[in-house]
Amino acid sequence: MIVTRRKFAGLAGMALTAAGMATTRAWAATLAKPQGKVVLTISGLIGNTNNGDKAEFDMPMIEALGSSSFTTKTPWYKDPVTFTGVPMSKLMEAVGAKGTSLTVTALNDYATDVPVEDFKTHPVVLAFKRDGNYMPVRDKGPLFIVYNYDSNAELQHQRFYSRSVWQVARMVVK
Repeated sequence: MIVTRRKFAGLAGMALTAAGMATTRAWAATLAKPQGKVVLTISGLIGNTNNGDKAEFDMPMIEALGSSSFTTKTPWYKDPVTFTGVPMSKLMEAVGAKGTSLTVTALNDYATDVPVEDFKTHPVVLAFKRDGNYMPVRDKGPLFIVYNYDSNAELQHQRFYSRSVWQVARMVVK
């Protein structure tokens, strides 16, 4: 068989495409399916899913991503509070987020947009614990996007407080 440059380029291109598809599938397969109650669904411009075009998480899956904690004053509590949760940058990495903003929706359908850039420039967690205890729905749980407001005076502003959604249920990466 004679292989011309054009045929070779075509064959090489098909091989690279197939390899790329296999890599994408392998990467996408790394997100396990939730075993318990789904507490968070992420969709939109993501590359890592576990239910169709969505990424669903139960609480153990969220905790398995790793956590960090900080203590900060907030407008919602009288005293400083210690929040523990997965850094939003890690969560976005886990789902392969490719967008520049998130529409975050709470259980009561409150929704707001949050720039993904915030997660690169500020300490922001998707908190699941407050002062060492899991947060119940009746008190801003089970998930709450929280900035470390005390880390930068710029964060002590309504613009950032309004991005701090509690009772988070869904996120759409745009």
